[in-house]
Amino acid sequence: MTYTIIIILIAFLIVCGIGATAIQQNNERKANEKREEVSKQRTIYEETEESIVAALQMPVSQLLIALMRKRSMNCLKSIYEHAPTPDIKAKISEIKKIIGTIDIAQPAPDQNSFVLPKTDKVIIKYIQAVKKLRVILRSEHTKGNIAGQQFVTEEKALASLQLRVNVETLHKRAVDAIANNMQGSARQYIEKGINALKNHKPPSEYTETRQSQLEDMLNGLEMNVRDNNLKQIMADKEKESKEIESLFAPKKKW
Repeated sequence: MTYTIIIILIAFLIVCGIGATAIQQNNERKANEKREEVSKQRTIYEETEESIVAALQMPVSQLLIALMRKRSMNCLKSIYEHAPTPDIKAKISEIKKIIGTIDIAQPAPDQNSFVLPKTDKVIIKYIQAVKKLRVILRSEHTKGNIAGQQFVTEEKALASLQLRVNVETLHKRAVDAIANNMQGSARQYIEKGINALKNHKPPSEYTETRQSQLEDMLNGLEMNVRDNNLKQIMADKEKESKEIESLFAPKKKW
C-alpha cells in the first residue's frame, strides 16, 4: 500500500512537472510571438514614416499621404495592444490629429512641376522612395484600405512619376556623358530612355514630347559622331599623304 502511494505521488509530481514545463514553454512562445509582432510593426512603422517624409517632397496626392498616415497609426495601435506605453499612446493621438487636417479631395499636384534632384545620391533615394510608395499602395489595397478606383488612379500616378524620374535621370547622365566625350555611354542612356517611354502605356503628352526630344538628341549625337569620324578619316588621309610625299621626295645632298 505504501509503495502504491509513493508511486502515485511520484507520477503526480512527474505530471505536475510536465504540466509546469508545458505552461512555461507556452508562455515563452507567446512572449516571443509578442516580441516578433511588435518588432514587425515597428519596422513597418519606421519604413512608412520614411516614405511619408519622401512623399511630402513629391507631387503626390493628399489621399496617398492620408493612406500612409493611417498605416502608421494602425502599426502604433498594434504595438500598443502588445506593449502599451504613454509614448505610443501620444503618437497615436498626434497622428489622428494630423489625419484630421488632410484634405483628401484636394487635387494632386501637376507632375510637370517635378524637378529632378541635383545629386546622384539624392536621385537614387528618390527612385527607391517612389518604388516603396508603390509597394505600400499595393499592400494597403490588398488589406482593403483603399477603394479599387482610387487604387487604380494612385497606381497610375506613381507609375507615371517613376517613369519621369527614370527618364530624367537617363537624360541627365546622357548629357554628362556627352560633356565628358563618352558618346557610347550617352547613346546607351538615350536609347534606354526612348525605350522606357515607348513601353509606357497609354502614351501621354509627356511621353510623346520627351520621346521626340530624346530622338532628336540621339540623331544629333549620331551626326556628331559621323562628323568626328569623317574628320578623323580626312586627318588620317592627310597624314598618310604627307608621309608618302616625304618618302618619295628627292633626297637632299649633303
